[in-house]
Amino acid sequence: MASSCVENEEGFLIDLLLTGGLSSASAVQVGEFLCSKLGGVSNRFSSHTLAIDNVYLLFSTYLVFSMQIGFAMLCAGSVRAKNTMNIMMTNVLDAAAGGISFYLFGFGFAFGRSEHNNSFIGSNFFSLHNIPDRSNGFDYSFFLFQWSFAIAAAGITSGSIAERTQFVAYLVYSSFLTGFVYPIIAHWMWSVDGWLGATGPTRLFGVGAIDFAGSGVVHMVGGIAGLWGAYIEGPRIGKFTRDGSPGMDMKGHNASLVVLGSFLLWFGWFGFNPGSFVKILVPYDGSDFEGNWTGVARTGVTTTLAGCAAALTTLFARRYYTGHWNVVDVCNGLLGGFAAITAGCSVVDPWAALLCGFGAAWVLMGFNYMADVFKYDDPLQAAQLHGGCGAWGLLFTGLFANEKYVLEAYGPGRGHGYLLGGGGNLLAAQLVSILVIFLWVTVTMVPCFWFLNKNDLLRIDTDDELAGMDLTCHGGPAYYNDDQPYHSYAEYLDQKYEKTRGRRHGGDQLA
Repeated sequence: MASSCVENEEGFLIDLLLTGGLSSASAVQVGEFLCSKLGGVSNRFSSHTLAIDNVYLLFSTYLVFSMQIGFAMLCAGSVRAKNTMNIMMTNVLDAAAGGISFYLFGFGFAFGRSEHNNSFIGSNFFSLHNIPDRSNGFDYSFFLFQWSFAIAAAGITSGSIAERTQFVAYLVYSSFLTGFVYPIIAHWMWSVDGWLGATGPTRLFGVGAIDFAGSGVVHMVGGIAGLWGAYIEGPRIGKFTRDGSPGMDMKGHNASLVVLGSFLLWFGWFGFNPGSFVKILVPYDGSDFEGNWTGVARTGVTTTLAGCAAALTTLFARRYYTGHWNVVDVCNGLLGGFAAITAGCSVVDPWAALLCGFGAAWVLMGFNYMADVFKYDDPLQAAQLHGGCGAWGLLFTGLFANEKYVLEAYGPGRGHGYLLGGGGNLLAAQLVSILVIFLWVTVTMVPCFWFLNKNDLLRIDTDDELAGMDLTCHGGPAYYNDDQPYHSYAEYLDQKYEKTRGRRHGGDQLA
């Protein structure tokens, strides 16, 4: 029988035709014909649904990738002018090196499924082998979307170690982070085989941790990696004096680029958070009006409100403490709110998003204060912003996740917020996820940075750092003016040689 109808549906149709006076043979033939046509229509609808979902995912990918422009502008404005080309190069490198490593290894470790499935690490789809995969619903668009997330994590780390890191170190850590460290966390949280998240059938404490778009998977991973990288190589020369008191003012050289980068990141976050639904053409059970498209729009609202609340909180708090309306501080507060809401963007109410952003601003300011106390130097506040606010976002989701929204985003059997009557299981899972992410990044990235530092591959030479990495590593400054001490790499080498020669001759005279 070549019918495309379900068996009981075809039988019902044949009975209806028999009732209409057709013979048994004719009824069967007409029934099979109609079923084949209806089956073709059904297949067309299925294909159209897949096409719409793929276009939505690709559009979200392009938005997320545009965040790399935002990262580049934000980083350029946050460093001193003499290191502009260097930080821009690292942003390009994060995307390029991360693309190759995620293609070869990362995607398979994160989402690979085979007969060897396990809750720790993926085991298939390396180098996109067997993609597209119908059984798991993976097409090339899904790979691109996940790659854009992986390189975002690497970009966060580059900000923490800016202005004093060797170029080869960026190549090593970026490939390692996107090819192994990040994918394992993504597997635990987002794969149906993972043990930590709320996606699969086996869930921590029966509910699983909720990190919808990556406060932990992306922001904490990048921020904690940056924390250890900056700690191991130490602060920039002159940031602190020998007795530990504050040293030189090392503020970024261009606030305009910081604002431009922040707006571009805001724009890209509308792909980062709403895009994490992956599919948009999914109606909710029992509704002919609401579906994933409703969740997508609400996620855009919560993302916006959290960022706005964090920006305004930072504005007035910093005005109170410093006496100034500082636009760079406000931009960092804005981004901290976005990083925090990313975990629960799809499962919290808009009013709760305001609380999330308010709390994120104080978390960021608190960690910045601690950084000064412990003499920690992060030119972009990346560890404090992404690591600290990302952890706050995971915790906040455990407190304020809405039961209805969790059901729509994840299905039944998951937990909801402790303060909304959901019990303590989800909150406990969120706390475990914070601890696990911190420990995993620590045990993997500390040896990586320690090895680079031990072999003199991490930090640049003192004279090169003082002269600026644009000149010493990239052939010349990003900006040309008459006030520069050096106008070419050759001129810098000549003066460095004369300085070294003078030191040696002075030592001979003393001897």
